[in-house]
Amino acid sequence: MTLSRGTVARYAVGSVGTGGFGTLPGLVLVYYLTDTLGVAALMAGLIVTAAKVWDVVIDPVIGAVSDREQARHGSRRRLMAAGGLLLPIFFVLTFAVPATWGPAAAGAWVLLAFVCAATAFSLFQVPYIALPAELTDSYEERTRLLTARVVVLTVAILAFGGGAPALRSVVPDEHAGYLLMAAAAGLVLGASLLVAAGVQRTGRRRRSRPGPSAAAASAAPPVATASGPSSSGAWRRLPAAYRDAVALLRTSLPFRTLLATFVLQALATGTMLAGAQYVARWVLGDEGAVTFLFAALVAPAVVFAPVWGAVAHRVGKERAFRMASGVFTVAALGLLGLAWSPGAWVYAVVAVAGAAYAGLQSLPMAMLPDVVAHDARSRGPGRAGTFSGVWTAGETTGFALGSTVLSLTLAVTGYVESRAGVVVVQPDAAVLGIVLAFSVLPAVLVAASLAALHRYPLRKEDVDAARSAATHEEHA
Repeated sequence: MTLSRGTVARYAVGSVGTGGFGTLPGLVLVYYLTDTLGVAALMAGLIVTAAKVWDVVIDPVIGAVSDREQARHGSRRRLMAAGGLLLPIFFVLTFAVPATWGPAAAGAWVLLAFVCAATAFSLFQVPYIALPAELTDSYEERTRLLTARVVVLTVAILAFGGGAPALRSVVPDEHAGYLLMAAAAGLVLGASLLVAAGVQRTGRRRRSRPGPSAAAASAAPPVATASGPSSSGAWRRLPAAYRDAVALLRTSLPFRTLLATFVLQALATGTMLAGAQYVARWVLGDEGAVTFLFAALVAPAVVFAPVWGAVAHRVGKERAFRMASGVFTVAALGLLGLAWSPGAWVYAVVAVAGAAYAGLQSLPMAMLPDVVAHDARSRGPGRAGTFSGVWTAGETTGFALGSTVLSLTLAVTGYVESRAGVVVVQPDAAVLGIVLAFSVLPAVLVAASLAALHRYPLRKEDVDAARSAATHEEHA
């Protein structure tokens, strides 16, 4: 099935919101806690991690509810719209801590608000990831769809990562600056999510040849819908949702290996992202340098996302993914030079990492719908929401642990936290820890991810063969 330009565009617009929410908290939230609210580095990392752990708990449930929405209503759009409406509210509240509150109360406020924001985001993100496998059955069209998404995603990362900290600095008062930043970002996040929520039209689910999992699904008790009196049933089905997630990992080798690769890379990029603000202030000596770091990282990614799509078309997605990962690893190792000679040269090396980062984002996301379609062909349809729920939980875990790795590094190396307006001097060990978290640790993690990717079994001919067989059966 060939996708219309409108469908591709509406789906890609959703990445403005996913890119913004995935980038901005990872970039500034730990820094906001340690250098504005006075929360200890280790506690700041635990706050961000706790909120993300909640995502891991809730995402499989949302995936099950999303599958039920698709089966009953022919669309996942109600969950996506709910996320788009709620996310801006809780995102603003995350950065609205009263200036008079102490570190303990401020940390509790951020934790509660960010948990709610993460939940709202998951309502959108989990069904959003499930859509490509349902919008088209074409290997090439999925690559086209996900390449467009990553182009928009990289632009969003650049806009949020570079523009939001600059907007924060417009107001002299740090607390008011963060609130202004959150309000402006929240409006953009909500609007983009609501636009993307309309990409899937409501309609009857097409009947498919029943497979093993389809038969099991018909015999299983129904999963609760996201609204109405039966919504509490989702919580009663919580153990079943986790059993489904575990069964998915156990039975799908392509998914298991792709997820392991992606989680390790999310951990790597999450650690680098969380460290960027600290590199700007304490290594480069200019808090505003974070804008240039993001421009150097993301501007090449905008250009290279279609390039990686073309490379994947020529050599296959898996081989292209390996190539991008290798380039990123080498570039990240090069950033270790910041420990001895910080300077403008760093932007060139970050630009190389940014070119590779486009592949790290677009290629696994283009491979995921192939995995879902392969599973549907082998075991029967009906598990797309479970796939996306587990995938989102894994991605969230990776990015969350990135903040944890950074905060642990800061704590071990003696980082000194401070409240707004207080000037401190960091020890040399803390500055070195920041450099290591920005360079060596991400390089090691991405290199390790290649070991997981080595076992990924699907190739283009496998996906095309399954698609041809399905088309033949439909016409028979």
